[in-house]
Amino acid sequence: MVAHLTKRFGEVTAVDDVTFDVARGELLGLLGPNGAGKTTTLNLLTGLARPDAGSIRIDEHDCTRRPRAAQHLVGIVPDESNLYEELSGFDNLCFCAALYGMRKRERRSRAAELLQAFGLTDAAHRRFATYSKGMKRKLTLAAGIVHRPPILFLDEPTTGIDVASARGIRQLVAELHRGGTTILLTTHYIEEAERLCERIVFLVGGRVVRIDTVHDLLLPERGRHVLLVSLAHAAGSWCEPLARAFPALKAEPASDAELRIESAAPIRVGPLVRFLEERGAEVLEARRVHPSLEDVFVRITGVEAEEMRKERERAAAGA
Repeated sequence: MVAHLTKRFGEVTAVDDVTFDVARGELLGLLGPNGAGKTTTLNLLTGLARPDAGSIRIDEHDCTRRPRAAQHLVGIVPDESNLYEELSGFDNLCFCAALYGMRKRERRSRAAELLQAFGLTDAAHRRFATYSKGMKRKLTLAAGIVHRPPILFLDEPTTGIDVASARGIRQLVAELHRGGTTILLTTHYIEEAERLCERIVFLVGGRVVRIDTVHDLLLPERGRHVLLVSLAHAAGSWCEPLARAFPALKAEPASDAELRIESAAPIRVGPLVRFLEERGAEVLEARRVHPSLEDVFVRITGVEAEEMRKERERAAAGA
């Protein structure tokens, strides 16, 4: 599908020799921090930008030479809504359907069907400008699939919306996937990629650093035991004392007030907590966690999990 794709903006190479394919019916995730090249890659695939090098094929269509050749096959949900604020939800969907050549009766029926499926029937005739952010994301997704495309491009579908709306969007995406839609999803939410995707393309600095299935990515992690210990303050100062006292454990700060402790064998919580408290640490919580795709991401890319969490917080704050 994508071979040696490259895109430069002046001196900056936003997409650097990117190659991957997407199988029919697959849900593939492009995962990486902000600035990794995810949105630029998606813009290249959807014809919103032209590559400086490389090739793009969607089914039998050469989209490098003819960027719009596969337009009838794809639905696009951008990271920012592209719908009309002054139109109602119903009218926005009817307008998008008309762009794909659907007849009046069909587009009105399809708009009503999608509004019901997305839980927006009560807001069908309200102006889009009055919708909440979560409602806007749902209607934008509905507009992307109004023509029943077999291929769907989703750019950061849950960024900047509330938890309940994000959960609803993920459920809708999963239902589309179960129905046979091929989906390419960009996200910097690691948990979202782990939950939804079959394979992951890790992007950092515009380059692909790893492509694999979620199952195979997590396989090496399943033999590891992880404990998160929350302290009142200065978690990092305890790494060296713990390493001396418990040489089989690896301790590192997960944040300013949290220690991440790993071991190849099960971790006995009691001795570790007593050690900390006897030396003046205030232990607020100690909990076992299962290794996740976040652990894999940090190991493969070198991008710290805390940095990713801060990005999510910044995105939520800007919502």
